[in-house]
Amino acid sequence: MTSTDITRAINDLLFTPGLDLTEAVDRHFSPDYRQRTNGVWSDRASFVQHMTRLRSLIRNGHIEVHDELRDGPRYADRHTVTLLHYDGHTSRTEVYLFAELAPDGRFQRVEETTLLVAGHADDGNLGLVK
Repeated sequence: MTSTDITRAINDLLFTPGLDLTEAVDRHFSPDYRQRTNGVWSDRASFVQHMTRLRSLIRNGHIEVHDELRDGPRYADRHTVTLLHYDGHTSRTEVYLFAELAPDGRFQRVEETTLLVAGHADDGNLGLVK
């Protein structure tokens, strides 16, 4: 399997509505996946719950990667995600991400910090909604 990256993962998870969420998660995240967002840890099941909720809120969007680095199983990036919500408003969040890739190239662990750049004040919690 080819190593994943944040662009492919986010596009499959959020911006490809015809792609089954389970398939998208399996494609980019290992079975023992863990994520820490703004200090809060989630396991894979909690992450799937989070993505399910986001899919119910987000109509479309795009990701822009500003910096990206790979070093063996280590992956880091700084990216901005722009989201068009079903209620019509847009939000933009900058993300600082550090990750470890599993031997098969999928994300095994992600630790990220998010910064709301534009949108409603509640959009600052999008990284943790369930």
